[in-house]
Amino acid sequence: MTNKLLPTGGNYRKLFCYQKAEAIYDITYYFCKHYLQRGDRTIDQMIQAARSGKQNIVEGSAASTTSKEMEIKLINVAKASLHELLIDYEDYLRTREYRRLQISQSVLLSKRIIY
Repeated sequence: MTNKLLPTGGNYRKLFCYQKAEAIYDITYYFCKHYLQRGDRTIDQMIQAARSGKQNIVEGSAASTTSKEMEIKLINVAKASLHELLIDYEDYLRTREYRRLQISQSVLLSKRIIY
């Protein structure tokens, strides 16, 4: 029988929010490399915001063993980073005069694939 001084941290890879953040990072990396001009500062900012979103979920999960308060703070940092990234994507659309599809639009719903 082993009594641990501290509980084991959660497995962040099983968290749905981490899985989504990882996919967002991968998509953002691809998007920046293929759709933004080389040397554009936005590339670094977008990739860093996506990375920060993902990494803060990992850090929050690790911190959960000793402090729920720190876990919540780090998850909020992740949320803020991903929101910053969303604004960068919206800026990309607006400055190129593309329209953003609304989730409720039937066109978007008809193209959506549910796994």
